[in-house]
Amino acid sequence: MALEPDDLLAIGEVSHRTGVPVSALHFYEQLGLIASTRTAGNQRRYRRHMLRRISLIVVAKRLGIPLSDVQEVFTSLPLDHSPSLRDWRRVAKLWHTELELRRTQLDHLQRELTGCIGCGCVSLKACRLLNPEDALGEDGPGPRRI
Repeated sequence: MALEPDDLLAIGEVSHRTGVPVSALHFYEQLGLIASTRTAGNQRRYRRHMLRRISLIVVAKRLGIPLSDVQEVFTSLPLDHSPSLRDWRRVAKLWHTELELRRTQLDHLQRELTGCIGCGCVSLKACRLLNPEDALGEDGPGPRRI
């Protein structure tokens, strides 16, 4: 028997296949990231194509992408049937821009940290050169240059 994208899977099987706890699946469903149907006995069943959506959520979390960003991107994907190749390409394009921005920010952070750690001025003398009179502190709390 061939497996189809719309085959229904029990929540335990989805949890096992994705490594995502049942409680997280419930949460993702509340957020509208995934969807299930109910059996006559009120048990959740997920279409097989939900495995891909859940896997993307897991990867996004690993990359530090907030669920709200995932939610925004997923709004353009159908819940009731398997997304088309065109749908996935559109999502990939949206995330490509976000990931490029993150890559640029991480590269900048790495350069800043290397300069800060590498200067060896434990007394922060060099920081006085880059931020005299703590001028950046006037802009509020938190890092300003990174």
